Amino acid sequence: MAHKIDVPGAGPGAVPGEPAKAGTPHQFGLTAAMALIVGSIIGVGIFNLPSSLAAYGPITLVSMALTTVGALALALLFASLSRRLPADGGPYAYARVAFGNRLGFANAWSYWITAWAGNAAIAVGWVLYVEHFVNTGHTRWITVLLVLAGLWLPAAVNLSGVKNMGSVQVITTIIKFVVLAFMSTVGLFFIASANFHPWNVSGESAISAIGGGMAIALFSYLGVETAAVAAAKVRNPDRNIPRATVLGTIACAVVYLLSLTAVFGIVPTSTLAKATAPFSDAANAIFGGTWAGNLMALAVIISGLGALNGWTMICAEMPLAAADDGLFPERFKRMSGKGVPTFGIIASTVLASIAVVINYLGSNGVTVFTTLVLMTGITAAIPYGFSALAQLKWRWVDHKTVQTPRLARDLIVAGLALVFSILFIWYSRNTGHSFWVYWAPFFLAGGALLLGIPVYLAQRRHMTQPEPVPPYR
Repeated sequence: MAHKIDVPGAGPGAVPGEPAKAGTPHQFGLTAAMALIVGSIIGVGIFNLPSSLAAYGPITLVSMALTTVGALALALLFASLSRRLPADGGPYAYARVAFGNRLGFANAWSYWITAWAGNAAIAVGWVLYVEHFVNTGHTRWITVLLVLAGLWLPAAVNLSGVKNMGSVQVITTIIKFVVLAFMSTVGLFFIASANFHPWNVSGESAISAIGGGMAIALFSYLGVETAAVAAAKVRNPDRNIPRATVLGTIACAVVYLLSLTAVFGIVPTSTLAKATAPFSDAANAIFGGTWAGNLMALAVIISGLGALNGWTMICAEMPLAAADDGLFPERFKRMSGKGVPTFGIIASTVLASIAVVINYLGSNGVTVFTTLVLMTGITAAIPYGFSALAQLKWRWVDHKTVQTPRLARDLIVAGLALVFSILFIWYSRNTGHSFWVYWAPFFLAGGALLLGIPVYLAQRRHMTQPEPVPPYR
């Protein structure tokens, strides 16, 4: 069953559990849905990405280009799926309807891990820019406290209600997009071609270096599915979700590719490898002095808070949809007086906090960020891949029963999304580190996935049967 949320303030006559009507107050229109997409995709990942990719070198610009192809394939995939099945929960809903409750639960659990672990990664990347101003000596216990503050402040905002969620996302999205647009235009005039040499510093083959860079770069595109996950909060979802998904992803892709090229061309790779705020370093190199870097760091801090605010909502929305279908415990769907799923917000933030503390026990900030990025790449690629499989299954059945338009395009897009999902998992390793750190993303993802087994066993008898897939649209 497709989960629908009764939006607080929907006005008299709103029926709990029914889709909100077009024009209902406090739902997202196209602009706010695009802001949710862009605001969730552009968090702090892109602003820390040059430091994480520096272990491979400028060759990772190829990685970013290929990851962009995969992200656009995913955007087109989710646009098509959300038009056919505009159900809250996004990737989880597609997997459940296509393959049943067992795989539906596995995808729901995996995506929930992505949401709270991704929030942990955003907070870690966010604090690297906060420490541009405070704790400049990077005292570890102070760093951890700052990261925890970055997690719990957006949680408190979400717990206060969703009324201003759309406007907050629009404002923070404008700020972060302006910053990237600046680096994507002005920054290009300050590139020194010598900084692109050596091209590959990893000591690995070009293919391995490109693949490793792709696994890291995927984190910067997590969020292409957020409008589909929050379908119940989007007005006219069958129209606005596909448009917001594709347009938002294209906008991000343009500024990502250009700004990353600028930073690699402005700051030497050896400097990026040690940088904690690479975009600030690039801004300082452009203007001289430190004021530009300070302004850049401040903009990234605002950007991170906006992303954390949006992803904290997603952390609760997906479990809410799964709980409504009986796959997650009932407490996940209990709404507070403010109309928000309190348990999902708190539980997700607690798990993100634990992930942060565990990772900081033995690593520095940049390594922690990269490890969490790769972990979320693994857990995101699973529901992405199953969404692609659902589309391949449904479109093939369509073809056998009735002639439908765009069959070849849909199959090619789903096939590309599936291939990229597999590659993202395969290359999610911490290159250049010891055995435990090298495989840490897989250990963390595997441990988190195993925690879902007792939950699944406890929920089996409560699960409702999925409804049939709607006809092709």
